[in-house]
Amino acid sequence: MSTSAPPDAPPALRARHLRKQFPGVVANEDVSLTLRAGTVHAIVGENGAGKSTLMKLLYGMHRPDSGEIHLDGEPVRFTSPREAIAAGLGMVHQHFMLADNLSVLENVVLGAEPGRAGVLDLPAATRRVEELCANLGVRVHPHAETGGLSVADRQRVEIVKALYRGARILILDEPTAVLVPQEVERLFVSLDRLRTRGLSILFISHKLDEVLAVADDVTVIRRGVTVADSLQANEVSSRELAHLMIGAELVRTERPAHPADQTARRVALGLEEVSLRLSDGRQALDAVCLDVGEGEVVGIAGVEGNGQTELIECAAGLRRPDHGTLTLFGRNITGTTLRRRRADGVALVPEDRHRQALLLEAPVWENRMLGRQSAPPNSRRGWLTRRAARRDTEHLMRDYDVRARDADVAAASLSGGNQQKLVIGRELAAEPKVLLAAHPTRGVDIAAQQQIWRRIEEAAAAGAGVLLVSADLDELLSRSDRLLVMLRGRIVAQVDPRRTSTEELGVAMSGAGESAR
Repeated sequence: MSTSAPPDAPPALRARHLRKQFPGVVANEDVSLTLRAGTVHAIVGENGAGKSTLMKLLYGMHRPDSGEIHLDGEPVRFTSPREAIAAGLGMVHQHFMLADNLSVLENVVLGAEPGRAGVLDLPAATRRVEELCANLGVRVHPHAETGGLSVADRQRVEIVKALYRGARILILDEPTAVLVPQEVERLFVSLDRLRTRGLSILFISHKLDEVLAVADDVTVIRRGVTVADSLQANEVSSRELAHLMIGAELVRTERPAHPADQTARRVALGLEEVSLRLSDGRQALDAVCLDVGEGEVVGIAGVEGNGQTELIECAAGLRRPDHGTLTLFGRNITGTTLRRRRADGVALVPEDRHRQALLLEAPVWENRMLGRQSAPPNSRRGWLTRRAARRDTEHLMRDYDVRARDADVAAASLSGGNQQKLVIGRELAAEPKVLLAAHPTRGVDIAAQQQIWRRIEEAAAAGAGVLLVSADLDELLSRSDRLLVMLRGRIVAQVDPRRTSTEELGVAMSGAGESAR
């Protein structure tokens, strides 16, 4: 039964003229929004526009320098997330805050355990978690180990965790970034259930079609300023939102089709019968055969956890397969190291930039030269040349539109999109022969996506072979020359990206396409 607020009720949350400045950077200059009770309110903007800072201000992770926040019409000033949670706010971060070695129940109740005298009332906690899962339409067993769940189920556990703590306002940061279309639809069904029960939801996303599909209202932020507050989603188009986000018309480009005759192309990267079993006994790769030609973009589609991560890691030299052969322009590289492969022209954009691509507390200039510390201009006669390395980094920042005060700020201070552009720039500046790109535009706004893809396609035009893994099916279909589907560690289908819909691709990824192998 719907518990929507009456028309004259105060907004569930209202922010007015919020400002937040960090050393050398004004993250929020003048940000306002109004979240109506019982609605989904989307917040969109370019990377670095101030969306994440706004969420942290609302959630008590930062304190505003000026401005006001009202909850149910009453002014509030949170000094910590604990205070925000106590007031009824919950937040699901883009990078999940779950302990993989704990059960679903343990993750949900951690820090909010029901009981007396410090003793957990396990039956009461289990009943409450089961009730919340049922209300959300989630089929996850409370005693299942969290580490064994799919990405979509882990996200649902995060939502249940927030609801368990009494959240009336739910903040979702890029919730669809790692989901396939079928999982996105299920998430939207869950959000509709929450909205019907009176919850208010802030939904941050770069996918404007999804924003318009799920949101009631939309707020647009550009360069730390609200340029449009509470637009009605059914009265605005994705093109109009894009224009508001970047302040100019956005021209959509797609990768041009290659000539049908590919016989003259050399194989840049080859995998022959590559298999890998993990330490837990799971067969991550099962006799994988594929090749990537010079100047070709080969896409890999699959629900996360079906071997794509291990495929990229084997190709990069982070893992050595149990069986099979890897070649680089015909030369066997199966036993060579990551360092050797990088020297031979293999570049890597890993799927998790925080854990695998950046030293977050180190300055931008140090991150720019990672893996190439001994090469010019970073080194001369064995000595690090800091001034030259900084100048080179500043040039890359201008070239790839990495927005930061200077090259000395910590990588952690950059927005997610600017961190990604830094990683892309570092890898492509070496003019690689093979680019391994895992989710290269994940969590990146539409303008930055086009910048990144322009650079990748320039590398392909210069002859680099590109192996692309992405959870964005539209990206796979529009950017790939050939598209392969992975399921349970095997290549189960090859589809024509120009004659396949996202729905058909999703079916193949779920297993129905296995017969096409």
